[in-house]
Amino acid sequence: MNARARRARHGRLALRLALLSVCAWTVIGATPLLAQPASAWTTAWAASVQGPYPVGNVSLPTRLEQLFPSPESGARNQSFRLIVRPDVWGPQARLRLSNALGTRPVTFDDVFVGLQLSGSAVLKGTNTPVLFSGRTSITIAPGADAWSDAVTLHTAGAGTDGRKLAVSLHVVGESGPMTWHAKALTTSYVSFQGSGSTTADEREQAFPASTTSWFFLDAVDMQLPQGTRTIVTLGDSITDGTASTLNGDDRWPDVLSRRLHAQFGDRVSVVNAGIGGNRVVGPLDYAPSKPFAGGPPAGQRLERDVLRLSGVTTVIWLEGINDFGVAANTSVDAVQQAMRDVVTRLHAKGIRIFGATLTSAVGNGTPVDSAARETKRQALNTFIRTSGLFDGVFDFDRATTDPATGAMRDAFIPNSTDGGPGDHLHPNRLGYAAMAGAVALDALMTP
Repeated sequence: MNARARRARHGRLALRLALLSVCAWTVIGATPLLAQPASAWTTAWAASVQGPYPVGNVSLPTRLEQLFPSPESGARNQSFRLIVRPDVWGPQARLRLSNALGTRPVTFDDVFVGLQLSGSAVLKGTNTPVLFSGRTSITIAPGADAWSDAVTLHTAGAGTDGRKLAVSLHVVGESGPMTWHAKALTTSYVSFQGSGSTTADEREQAFPASTTSWFFLDAVDMQLPQGTRTIVTLGDSITDGTASTLNGDDRWPDVLSRRLHAQFGDRVSVVNAGIGGNRVVGPLDYAPSKPFAGGPPAGQRLERDVLRLSGVTTVIWLEGINDFGVAANTSVDAVQQAMRDVVTRLHAKGIRIFGATLTSAVGNGTPVDSAARETKRQALNTFIRTSGLFDGVFDFDRATTDPATGAMRDAFIPNSTDGGPGDHLHPNRLGYAAMAGAVALDALMTP
């Protein structure tokens, strides 16, 4: 065989080897050069909905009558710019809009998502249109919600560390009763009724009014590597962040998130499913026609607020103190049984659940009421610690209670939202940090 023939033969062999290598990478799933790591939707932010507006417990006393003169009519031909902080970021996102507590179909159009610059202004070049099944508008039936199409996030070279998303949407016509999350503890922005669509406008002048509640938007997903864990913190106002700093992102789930990211990077996302005033048991007949400020009971909202979120692997549940107040006066046995039911449903989906002990309410309310609630709280905490129901327990009670008095530690009582004296029920930002510090991070990340 001459040199020319040998070179041709070697060329054919090299080509065959290259093709075999490509096939091997395709079949085996090797990653060098050709294959891309698998990704999946992961919930990066959520806010459990309640209502309809104005039923709920807000961050601060606010009067929104100028924006929404009639709760029955709701929003009318006006735009919202909702500010949210994703716990993790990916190259693509999708949004879930909710009409869960509405009584009429509501139509949204001109939905945009971008990076917040400051206030209601969007960072130039990042405001990107969002579609729904390829269309610029969507009508959502009463009691329903809808996911958007995937949208590529544009950061304009700014990066995303510490950034917040600005999600802008326009309500076409009248919305009717509005689904919302009352206690956002985050400032968002609204235009006046009849002002039309201002969502494409990046300037702050397009949204002259503000609110500390979220409307219609209840989840944001990011496209992230498969195996990213979503941890849902399920609870009431103490998880929702009452008495923490307005716009400070220092609720206990926020502090927990920062601890987890410092140790495990972006392998985990923490989302908040707290509602101020929420209960484990009741009200049993919650509906738009029979609203309750605390939203639906935990079991009734579990499907929407936990099971239907993307990539959920773990739940931390802190709840029960509202069940023992004067208004509810629920028995400890009833709360325990409801907890068993919720844990059974989560375990059936392969989701681990950690119980958290209830923090002290000594000094909240009249002495008689406070003592009665304390007796029930102690009994439920014993159940949480010793029943074996949960996959693990985090002792928030021990982290925040003064053993000499049985009340919350003095340093944790003053209200960080308004600088007030506190209510002896809701910890401030220091108390929330102590709670987050009581969580064993390795337990959350162990399969």
